[in-house]
Amino acid sequence: MASPKNHRSGFAALIGRPNVGKSTLLNALTGEKIAIVSGKPQTTRNRILGVVTRPEGQVAFIDTPGIHQAKGELNRYMVETALQAAEEVDLVLFLIEPPAGEKFEVSPGNRTILERLQKLRKPTFLVINKIDSLPKAALLPLIDLYRTEFPFAEVVPISAREKDGVDRLFQAVLGHLPEGERIFDEDMLTDQQERTLVGEYIREQVLRHCRQEIPYSTAVLVDIFDESEREPRPGTPPGQLGGLIRIAASIYVERDSQKAIIIGKQGQMLKTIGTDARKSVQRLLGAHVYLDLRVRVEPRWSERPEGLKKLGYD
Repeated sequence: MASPKNHRSGFAALIGRPNVGKSTLLNALTGEKIAIVSGKPQTTRNRILGVVTRPEGQVAFIDTPGIHQAKGELNRYMVETALQAAEEVDLVLFLIEPPAGEKFEVSPGNRTILERLQKLRKPTFLVINKIDSLPKAALLPLIDLYRTEFPFAEVVPISAREKDGVDRLFQAVLGHLPEGERIFDEDMLTDQQERTLVGEYIREQVLRHCRQEIPYSTAVLVDIFDESEREPRPGTPPGQLGGLIRIAASIYVERDSQKAIIIGKQGQMLKTIGTDARKSVQRLLGAHVYLDLRVRVEPRWSERPEGLKKLGYD
């Protein structure tokens, strides 16, 4: 796998508290939606690889679950997934967002993460996200505050949502990686299989449309992914959807009452989730999609190791 002279490559992990914008940043870096996004905590449950390849270098970014006080098997699984990713990469990107109040302080949650990162002794960037919501005069005091807590290799303010500073962040990451050939093929974008992304797109719509505890008790498995009719018919104009993919998926919850909420009155909620998910999946796959959703109950799946394994959190 030949690469130009002075070419750099390596791995960088996105680490931080829930809802600081790690998945939004991964999507901004890759230019594609490979991680689902919502305003609810613990949206990301697994590590997600996004590869950015340019002539000067290749960076494999790893999106991770938000690090939080873990209660229950699923939460412990997510936190361990994030911390393990930090151990395996060349560089750590520690994401924070501007504090909510007027008083600047390092929150207990962020301080706990920094204590774990101290033990790793890896080059670490402080990435201050959502700077579009931060007064310019407050940026330097926030940087100074965190620099007293940790010897960051770089500090990069960004707005992942607005894609402000994202390219600058990529170049800074590249500058801290070793010289070497590409790790992945030039056209590789992610390690997520299509059926895995489909399951996540469906779960994203559950997060979007359902409230209270429902999203946190939900998992999605794709049972059938039939591509036998995927090839577009002759004469289909370029850029238009062609062919048909038949997908059947199961939305798992922990209680019958949760099942009733997701199905909704006369099946309306499930229909809404399916309609919006199908639109996203069709854009992903570039084909017409027939999507059949069922809701199933797996009691206390998020609290049992065997439940986690059955639903793909192994």
